[in-house]
Amino acid sequence: MAIPTGPVTASTDAERAMFDFVDAYDRAYENAALEHGLSVAQACVLGRLARQVGMRELADELGCDASNVTQIISRLEARGLVRRQPHPDDRRSRQIVRTPEGALLYAAFEKSFEFARSAAANLTAREQDQLTALLRKALHGPRDPDA
Repeated sequence: MAIPTGPVTASTDAERAMFDFVDAYDRAYENAALEHGLSVAQACVLGRLARQVGMRELADELGCDASNVTQIISRLEARGLVRRQPHPDDRRSRQIVRTPEGALLYAAFEKSFEFARSAAANLTAREQDQLTALLRKALHGPRDPDA
């Protein structure tokens, strides 16, 4: 179950709209994952494995403890969706890769997770450009101090 990300009372309409959007996105992501027999964490990890990655790097990317990633990888590995292989430069460490089955499952997951595409389709091309600029500004601040 997705955990609501918004406060009980939003301070502005913009804040409430952002929280509502994030909540809807999270629910759609969770539903798409469940449709393919994945947890949200498993879908997220599979998505990060478009390239070979080490366990520590994966944990850092996800902002979680390495032991959590190990558990997720173990479950995915038991299903034949990922495999651990020796690191080419460090025989003591392992890299994680998607198996062909994992790649197929993740492709199906991505296809079924249509929330962002559907939401963007409600906007004109100009509105999409405006939204992109506004979201980037909200996340990172203005690039140009005069903007």
